[in-house]
Amino acid sequence: MSFRKVVRQSKFRHVFGQPVKNDQCYEDIRVSRVTWDSTFCAVNPRFLAVIVEASGGGAFLVLPLSKTGRIDKAYPTVCGHTGPVLDIDWCPHNDEVIASGSEDCTVMVWQIPENGLTSPLTEPVVVLEGHTKRVGIVTWHPTARNVLLSAGCDNVVLIWNVGTAEELYRLDSLHPDLIYNVSWNRNGSLFCSACKDKSVRIIDPRRGTLVAEREKAHEGARPMRAIFLADGKVFTTGFSRMSERQLALWDPENLEEPMALQELDSSNGALLPFYDPDTSVVYVCGKGDSSIRYFEITDEPPYIHFLNTFTSKEPQRGMGSMPKRGLEVSKCEIARFYKLHERKCEPIVMTVPRKSDLFQDDLYPDTAGPEAALEAEEWVSGRDASPILISLREAYVPSKQRDLKVSRRNVLSESRPAVAPSSARPGASTSATSVPASIPSGGLTGAGEARKLDEVMQELRALRALVKEQGERIGRLEEQLGRMENGDA
Repeated sequence: MSFRKVVRQSKFRHVFGQPVKNDQCYEDIRVSRVTWDSTFCAVNPRFLAVIVEASGGGAFLVLPLSKTGRIDKAYPTVCGHTGPVLDIDWCPHNDEVIASGSEDCTVMVWQIPENGLTSPLTEPVVVLEGHTKRVGIVTWHPTARNVLLSAGCDNVVLIWNVGTAEELYRLDSLHPDLIYNVSWNRNGSLFCSACKDKSVRIIDPRRGTLVAEREKAHEGARPMRAIFLADGKVFTTGFSRMSERQLALWDPENLEEPMALQELDSSNGALLPFYDPDTSVVYVCGKGDSSIRYFEITDEPPYIHFLNTFTSKEPQRGMGSMPKRGLEVSKCEIARFYKLHERKCEPIVMTVPRKSDLFQDDLYPDTAGPEAALEAEEWVSGRDASPILISLREAYVPSKQRDLKVSRRNVLSESRPAVAPSSARPGASTSATSVPASIPSGGLTGAGEARKLDEVMQELRALRALVKEQGERIGRLEEQLGRMENGDA
């Protein structure tokens, strides 16, 4: 009996990664050498921010996305910290606002000018002081405006109202050791954290209570990461007792056993997970690796499905991920990463190969937009709200239209309106067409030229009518396709 291997169907099975051309990279950036397991990079649809080496303090570079090529050594930086910057995060509700945490024990929030920096930025909008040791984690609330979480090496998590510069909540008794990372859930009612004591905790910040805890989620001593998925499950990366790198998926209702556990390899670098809630794909990048692995998370066992690996030659120092609304929808781009080398930043585009030029509804469901669902005060009062979604269809730009070749015979079917019959046959008697005023009559010598001009004008009208008709037809087909995909037809 022959057994045929059944391949699992997935629209993301053929996703492939591709680095951009050299002239679209950001060259000559001195990426920070701080020994901290941060991404060192943050990106949004307008700006790229990279933590860089700075003498006598801490600094990071903010570049408009269009400023590719070699970056001048004298390019202005954001340089208000007195110690090295450890983490940066763009505000999801304002593309010009970024927060930074530093070894100088402060969190600073910066407003970047609309067109980027023209001189060094040394004055933050807000300075948040409350940590007694270096601040290694800053992350914005996903749905409430001006709510920022910071975590430091003092094992304290602070939640701030940036609009009033006040401390909302101080969680100082929940973590007995260094906090590796913090991740909000979809509506910002809970967050999960990975800690050096090998525990993953789910915490309600407003009550200051521990909702669930899993000790020894990964038994290895190296750094772990934990992130919330859109359906409330928790995805973790870490190390086994034998120092093999692992991925695991957990159900917060029952943290006794992981829903899935996979071993990857025995490399040293901490695994940084990036999650796309719209496609349920997790991209895992190892610090010091030269590859990005990606997995699809589903509701059926084995839950974590390996898709593919993007491999390059150079190891990565850090990585930034573009929000969905900054991607090129017309090229079926489902993710874009900004990979930090020692001296440059290289964008890597993840694409789903599709033959059709139409907008792909299944790849681009409505995604979180830049509008905040709640004000800080509403969130503090106990309200929760899911992100306000936007459609990416408006961002869709049809690909360049193919050149329309018009044959001399009538290519239109009988059911379509007839256009300019005189253009169908060379030499046919042409209707009297006025010569455009822009062409002087003296330039036409003889009736032959006049007839040729008439024919050109007729063809031009026929072409216009054909293009208009085809445009309407494409619109109708797109409408039908959308209804079929949504199950309306």
